[in-house]
Amino acid sequence: MAARGARRARLILHTTGPTDRPRLSAHQRVLAVGLVLGVTLVAFESTSVITALPTITDELGGDSLYGVTLAAYTLANLVALVAAGRMADRRGPRPTFILATATFLAGLFVSGFAGSMIVVVIGRLLQGAGAGGFAPIAYSLVKRAFPEERQPMMYVYLSAGWVLPSLVAPAFGGLVTDAFGWRWVFFGIVPLAVLVGVVGSTPMRAYGPVDAHADDDPQRLFMAAAVAVGTGLFVLGLRAAQPAVAGVSAIAGIAIGLPALRRLLPAGFFHARRGQPAVLTCRLLATATFMGVDGFVPLAADRIHGASPIVQGFTIIGAALTWTTGQAIIARRTEVSPAAAVRIGFSLLFCGVALVSPVLVASWPLWATFLGWAVGGLGMGMLYNPTTVAAMSYADEGREGTISSQVQLVDALGFSLMGGIGGAVVAYADRNGGDLRGALGVSFALAATFAVVGFVASRGVRRAD
Repeated sequence: MAARGARRARLILHTTGPTDRPRLSAHQRVLAVGLVLGVTLVAFESTSVITALPTITDELGGDSLYGVTLAAYTLANLVALVAAGRMADRRGPRPTFILATATFLAGLFVSGFAGSMIVVVIGRLLQGAGAGGFAPIAYSLVKRAFPEERQPMMYVYLSAGWVLPSLVAPAFGGLVTDAFGWRWVFFGIVPLAVLVGVVGSTPMRAYGPVDAHADDDPQRLFMAAAVAVGTGLFVLGLRAAQPAVAGVSAIAGIAIGLPALRRLLPAGFFHARRGQPAVLTCRLLATATFMGVDGFVPLAADRIHGASPIVQGFTIIGAALTWTTGQAIIARRTEVSPAAAVRIGFSLLFCGVALVSPVLVASWPLWATFLGWAVGGLGMGMLYNPTTVAAMSYADEGREGTISSQVQLVDALGFSLMGGIGGAVVAYADRNGGDLRGALGVSFALAATFAVVGFVASRGVRRAD
């Protein structure tokens, strides 16, 4: 994996930087390992838990909370992203990183010892809050600690941190669930989390708080909490059995969350204005599209096809493989503009959704689902790094944490909304004796719609001059 990432990085730097690139010091190499390990931890935990989640809901009788479990993680993640970006800018990355690791570990233990789905949801809240601290630190330290010529390489490495977990974690989640029970999926991640905390925090001693242009808006954390509360109310409203309760809750969620979101994101976000707003809009639409399929294919494999936990996990591994392939392709094609790369990515995501949809038919072979969603993963790979680089090009000195938290914020919001909406439809079908295939079909249709909107919004994607 590292070798492939290095080859891709050299291809990027061959066209974007000088041939006599500065060599990384031993300190920078250790820091790079720590940052990538943080991404790997989050990816490993997310992917393995999604694999085990159908079994958890089976044992604890929590089908109605399936979507809440997904949304709880991402909503807590959403608040933590903004808090961590601000804290990293003002107090330095090391205290933020240690706090994030400790919170993540607490969540693993709470979920592992859970006796009900409600406790699992609480554990996932803690895990999401801890995981939310890693990404803003990683993105801001790439800007602060590495020469400009080396930064594209680091973004590739950070994205590649998802590759190995996406290949291994589904098998880990399935095998551990079958052999020892789902609780050991959480307990088994504890040693990796401890390792990440030690290795990652050590080289961060060299980086203190940033003074210049530090985010001076003390309301950002409250705004992030308002977005999370609003999103939660909106999603919970969709799950309500009574139409009046559903309407009031959804309207209240929009009223609370939308104004706060306007404060946190740049002006023009909601109509994809050219530049940074369009980049962030496309990231939100891409993550929502991906979640609309990736979060629910394992459930379809379980309920419709009767697949084992291992097979459920392997149905989505193809997307992880081709995600890396997409990154390698776009790294070679440096003449492709960010906007063009995003358009290609959304086109492939749409095709992936279409190719996955037959999984709703019990006779459809799951190997075909594997191949179909591999097309969607290729699309994510094509657009993910170009949008990351484009977004971070707008980060002035001292605002790396703020800009990186915006990128991660829209990612978390896309996952939260799609996970919550899709989960609400599944819960409605479960509560009313409806057909699960129809509920999952709604999720897939929404994902396809988001891909189309993202294709249109991509025309405004630009890097800062």
